[in-house]
Amino acid sequence: MKREEYISDEMVVKRVKEAVRIELEKRKAMDVPVIIYDGETQAIYQENSDGTRTEVGRKMRKGRYSERISEKS
Repeated sequence: MKREEYISDEMVVKRVKEAVRIELEKRKAMDVPVIIYDGETQAIYQENSDGTRTEVGRKMRKGRYSERISEKS
């Protein structure tokens, strides 16, 4: 592919967000629960098609993997 044929990063991000939105709508229509991570509360939820949320788990570790490894050394 030539350099002129590549799409921009913004366009890639836009397409990914739209694909995720479509997949979530499809799962809601099929009545399949979806797993969602809430960054503010750092909790993992299972969301059903009727909108109810059930907490499944919480974030276990803090920091990036590379930061945790450097602390051990």
